[in-house]
Amino acid sequence: MSIFLIIIILFQVQFATMAPLWRILHVGPLTAIFVIFVCYTVSVIDSSLWFMPTSSAGIGGKLNIIILTIWLALILGNFLRAILIGPGYVPKNWAPEEKSDSKYLQFCQVCQGFKPPRAHHCRTCKRCVLKMDHHCPWINNCCGHNNHTNFVLFVLFAPIGCLHAFIVLIGTIWFQLFRRADYLRTAVKPVHFSLNAFFITLFAAGLALGTIIAVSVLLYYQIKIVLTNATGIEQWIIEKAEDRRIERNERPFIYPYGYGRLDNISQVINWQCKPCGNGYKWPVVQGCNQYTLTIEQMKQKILKRNREVPFDVIRAYSGSWFPITHGVSTCCCIPFTDEPRISVKPGDRIIVSRGSKHWIYGNKVLDEKQTKAGKRERGWFPRHCGLKLEEMDDS
Repeated sequence: MSIFLIIIILFQVQFATMAPLWRILHVGPLTAIFVIFVCYTVSVIDSSLWFMPTSSAGIGGKLNIIILTIWLALILGNFLRAILIGPGYVPKNWAPEEKSDSKYLQFCQVCQGFKPPRAHHCRTCKRCVLKMDHHCPWINNCCGHNNHTNFVLFVLFAPIGCLHAFIVLIGTIWFQLFRRADYLRTAVKPVHFSLNAFFITLFAAGLALGTIIAVSVLLYYQIKIVLTNATGIEQWIIEKAEDRRIERNERPFIYPYGYGRLDNISQVINWQCKPCGNGYKWPVVQGCNQYTLTIEQMKQKILKRNREVPFDVIRAYSGSWFPITHGVSTCCCIPFTDEPRISVKPGDRIIVSRGSKHWIYGNKVLDEKQTKAGKRERGWFPRHCGLKLEEMDDS
């Protein structure tokens, strides 16, 4: 039955817009599919134990299995569609129809094209993504314009389905531990519940509980995003815009895509289960235009560049996540982020934009040929591996 559901889901996806199937063959999606099928399969098997197989309870057991299968279809369907449909990528070398509008847009050195409003470059996908929210390792893809609806529905149905399975699994354990005599006496044909079955059920219950907790946290953030119609990246931009305008005593920043809660919800969740718009042009609130957000981003970029400091590398670093040769403090205080580390060697120059006590983050200065080819290297490396240019001049 489960394999049949997968085949139906794959045929429902428009193959013209599908991402490569290899995206499923990754540790994130495979782990998620494993958890989904373990919780579903064990809870279905345990339903025959939880509902004692008498004539009256048998109907309840069948209904329970039907509901569990519906949750499986909703979870698996939206999960696979979020992977295969993909977020929608900006074509390389893209430019606006009106050339004069390019001055309001950021240019991506990697894709060698402009970024439409709400689009951002994903360093993992190595493409500019339409209305990018974040890169999700569980779907091995970005959550963006085209698949945001399916992603939200997936994180909505996953904890609900796992909660149902968890109740079945815990009910099975409790019933077999404390009311097994009643089960054996009333059952028409008792099903043997071995010690191995107990541990498998306990393992499945642990997976279900962990999924409920983890995905519920993600669901909470996605609800905030849907209600405000601001992606995770845009929420960060809004916060910086408000701080910047307070410092400069300017008028408050008006977010151009906040249409009100009901309209915000309809942008993502609707009866068609499809996103609104084409991902390039958006309706905006009064007092804003298509480039209100991009203009604010460019102003923030200018301020960021003004704060950047050039460092020259004086000690080599391989890019490893636990560089024990660079000291215990450096290893214990690694940046709590999924951003990359970069290898550096003496003679490299890094333009540093931020940092902590033991680590700094910046862009490596590359030669002209590499820059024109769109190559970019940026990430974290130990602070003591570099030295500010002004400090070198003083010495």
